[in-house]
Amino acid sequence: MSEQGARRGQEDDWWRQLYGEDGAEGGEGAGGGGAAGDAAQSGAAPPAGAPTGAGPADVGPAEASDTLDERVASVLRTVGPPGWGDRPPPQPTPADAPDRAAPAAPAPPDETPPRAAPAPPDETPPRAAPAPPDETPPRPEPARPAPPADETPTPGPVPTGEPPARRVPSPPPPPSEPIPLKATGPGARPREVARSAPPPAPAVTYIGDRPPTYEAEPAALPAADPAALDELVPDTALEGAQYGSLTLRAASQRGDSARYRGDVRRDALLTARFGAGRHALILVAVATGRPAVEGAHRAARDACGWIGSAVGRSYTQLAEDIRADRRGDLKAGLQRLTDRSYGKLRARALERGGPPEQYTAALRCLLLPADPDCRTRVFFGVGAGGLFRLRDGAWTDLEPVATDHGTPAPIPATDAPARPGPGLPHGPGTAEYPARPEPFLFHPAFARPGDALLLCSAGLADPLRQEPAFAAHLADRWSTPEPPGLVPFLATAQLRAKGHAKDRTAVAVWEA
Repeated sequence: MSEQGARRGQEDDWWRQLYGEDGAEGGEGAGGGGAAGDAAQSGAAPPAGAPTGAGPADVGPAEASDTLDERVASVLRTVGPPGWGDRPPPQPTPADAPDRAAPAAPAPPDETPPRAAPAPPDETPPRAAPAPPDETPPRPEPARPAPPADETPTPGPVPTGEPPARRVPSPPPPPSEPIPLKATGPGARPREVARSAPPPAPAVTYIGDRPPTYEAEPAALPAADPAALDELVPDTALEGAQYGSLTLRAASQRGDSARYRGDVRRDALLTARFGAGRHALILVAVATGRPAVEGAHRAARDACGWIGSAVGRSYTQLAEDIRADRRGDLKAGLQRLTDRSYGKLRARALERGGPPEQYTAALRCLLLPADPDCRTRVFFGVGAGGLFRLRDGAWTDLEPVATDHGTPAPIPATDAPARPGPGLPHGPGTAEYPARPEPFLFHPAFARPGDALLLCSAGLADPLRQEPAFAAHLADRWSTPEPPGLVPFLATAQLRAKGHAKDRTAVAVWEA
């Protein structure tokens, strides 16, 4: 038997001696009980015939439920957590046994013992100190039912540690994917709304059942002459301006065929402003050289340059005639300037040693006064091309009817005479020769707010006249409240159509 078990047995004998009698004061039972207790404590056998008082059968009050252990267990069941009064006591180690010994309970106040209780053994540890006042007692639980009378609970030490922690529900698991900040920010639309939006309509790049034969982007560059690099012509030219009530957009580019073969662009574009303020005059000239002719791009550039120089020298009188609506004077003066320019082209052809009928170009021009009070626009020119007006979403062909066929035109004496070439007539009376083989075209137009006037070369005029879908697409793109920017204008002018692969130049003027 261990030391703890021996000590517990001695305590049980001591309590039996205290409560084992029938409770009468001063009787024989009491005295006998005391003698038996003394004899039991001293270890001597009791005398014959004396009651022992140690048998469990004749100990009545010991089987009652009013014992110290039952009281302790009842208290634990009442104030302790569930199961404290029913759990077996932990086995203390020898090191902490004195700290865990059960305290000795005082005698009940209403019962007077028959005699003084013997002192407990010396090895009985002192009463355990009460719990410190700062410890929070555990929350009381409902009392459990008392165990049956025949089951005597085993007393155990009062736990001195913290009560068991209450179970806290675990937090929900984190989401499998982090929520993007864009979806939770202010004003952000849910991802489902963005997905449900219809995709933008694809840009229309050609008209017809199938795309054109050539690729849309340039493939080959034109050949260059190291001694004449200034004659190189870029693939595309773009221009724009705004004066008074008009907005100008102009674009010129190589055709699909020239981009594929590496030919130079034969269309030339000139935009020039002469003067300033309300008296300024804007000239836009478009020229196209003859196809399959060497140096055709030079002829187109020369035609634009010479007509520009002629208009620039006479812009003051031309602007005054336009504001005064003197159409007869305008036609005569512009025809004279045009014939002079074509005369120079023929002279340049003779200088180069080529036939004059090949070193020529179709020329079409617009005169635009910068005065916001003047809405008269004047067209003049020679050769193939187009003049259209876009009003209320519909195109109108303004190409004038030719009334004047080619007539001889003299080269003015004020200009430097061209150097005579083989077969060139010279001398008195020989300065006159056919300057332009095609009729002169003239047409003044009055513009209304919202109108768009289109001047173009044959590369754009042909599909505009021959392809209704082409004309409808351009009308839809350019019938907007505000004029398009340079890039949108160029994108619309580049619309392709099968069978139309020439160079194209477009000049559009929107009226506010």
